[in-house]
Amino acid sequence: MADDALLFVLPERHPLLGAALSAVGGLECAESPAVLGWLHAHGLPASSERVRIVPAGAAVLVPEEAERLPVPLGEEETLRVEHACAPRSVTDMESELLSFRDTTQDWQSLVHRALTAGIPAPRIAQLTGLDPLDIVQAVGD
Repeated sequence: MADDALLFVLPERHPLLGAALSAVGGLECAESPAVLGWLHAHGLPASSERVRIVPAGAAVLVPEEAERLPVPLGEEETLRVEHACAPRSVTDMESELLSFRDTTQDWQSLVHRALTAGIPAPRIAQLTGLDPLDIVQAVGD
């Protein structure tokens, strides 16, 4: 374990910086008594979106008021953290938005097919994240 990274608690209502610890995958240091104790002291699970990590060279991104903890990383772990923290290209973001549009473009038809198959509206709302009122309106269309 040669490289250090910085684990930090993102202050409330602060723009997301770095990568969520949970998004990086299993890091050996995340199971260490020091990290587990630090998380416990802040009352946060490792899966919280507020628990963030940045590679050593990006410590300048961490807000001054954020609680910090330097952690050791192995070479492969350092690469995963750097990749998770890298800004996404505009092309990647636009592709994701187009994919979202294609997925949601015919959602009313999907809701009709699900209702016809016998899936209750509350379950459709739970599975899709759609507002139950939107499901009712889709049935009425």
